[in-house]
Amino acid sequence: MRRSSMMLAAVAAMLFPVHRAEATDVATQPNAAGQPSDESIAATSPRDAARRAEWIAQPRTPPKELVGFFRPAKRYRGCLGEYRSPLLFDDGRQVETAADWQRRRREILQTWHAAMGPWPALVDAPRVETIQTTRRGRVMQHRLRLGIALGDEMVNAFLLVPDGDGPFPAVVVVYYDAQTGVGRGTPLRDFAWQLARHGFVTLSLGKPNSGVNLETPTSIPARSHPYLGPHGRPVTVQPLSALAYAAANAHAFLARRPDVLADRIGIVGHSFGGKWALMAACLHDKFACGAWSDPGIVFDERDRRKDNPSGSVNYWDEWYLGAAPGTIVEGGRAYRFRKPPSEGEPRTGAYRQLIEGRHDLVELHALMAPRPFLVSGGTADRPERWTALNHAIAVNRLLGFSNRVAMANRPTHEPTEASNDEIYRFFEWWLLERED
Repeated sequence: MRRSSMMLAAVAAMLFPVHRAEATDVATQPNAAGQPSDESIAATSPRDAARRAEWIAQPRTPPKELVGFFRPAKRYRGCLGEYRSPLLFDDGRQVETAADWQRRRREILQTWHAAMGPWPALVDAPRVETIQTTRRGRVMQHRLRLGIALGDEMVNAFLLVPDGDGPFPAVVVVYYDAQTGVGRGTPLRDFAWQLARHGFVTLSLGKPNSGVNLETPTSIPARSHPYLGPHGRPVTVQPLSALAYAAANAHAFLARRPDVLADRIGIVGHSFGGKWALMAACLHDKFACGAWSDPGIVFDERDRRKDNPSGSVNYWDEWYLGAAPGTIVEGGRAYRFRKPPSEGEPRTGAYRQLIEGRHDLVELHALMAPRPFLVSGGTADRPERWTALNHAIAVNRLLGFSNRVAMANRPTHEPTEASNDEIYRFFEWWLLERED
């Protein structure tokens, strides 16, 4: 390995070590034996952890189809907007070294988990129920139920495994329901199916309260009902963070499989799923990369209904970050979108606390460094979002990395074949291809 690569690998290893004392304080709590629970199956092996650090540190150049997405539009180059820099500690001190960033990174995690509610320990051995196994061309599809959600709730999932000699890289796909990701729902959201055809093991997840209806995809049980947490229990973790917790457990489920490369697992989602994928990738650093399709990557209280009628940046809603802690979760309710706080609707839940503390999602973007991510922007995330993404670029620059923050743009909220191909190419580049 070249000297520069060795130095970058050392930085990556420092940021993502095998054992981290802060795991109990930040994202997990002690297990039944009173010991801190390791929040990464991939990190239980020093060999896997070292290989992962080396992989992340490789100074790879994006392919020609993607390279332009890693360059901010000229008018936004160097613009940081009004966002508070993630390179400032809470007390105002400047982050100046990689060691400083490790401490600042821990501070950001502690702040966000304190606001959203701490995660319980990750699920070491989730319950697995196999409902049906089907061959689809050169892909084996396994319909599963996995015990990966808060309160040991089961989640519907589809595991797709391509033919061939593994192990393979993998991608977790998240959306309102599990079947859309495998091509049994709204068109152009079939990320799991398409990525499996590209040579990835994929795991498609839906909300814990969503069912499956392969015969009539327009009538998926509870798809239109918000997920706030385990049914009949009080809200202890904000719903978006609770979904990220389930995705972290999904990562662990995949990482244990002998046909999966534990150090090369990414995550992708669109709209609602984009918010879910963003939160999971940022909070759980064992995801090697992420792709977020038009989620709204920052808090944005402007009235966007005219120019963004089918995609909301509504983190204030109760099914994202606006749930009142202690509320008993009831089933059967449909989504009720609230007006933007700019129109007089009060902020609630963790969203209120974060806004009043001058926090924004740029802090979470920064947690990705030096792992790469792609924003597949539409009407929710237009080129102006580079003013937020430039902060993540600054963190990567401090750590000695480049080509880790990308954004592509399209004129619609809905994905297109072209925008989806960009996502698939991103995962191929980062997880599948190796440079000599």
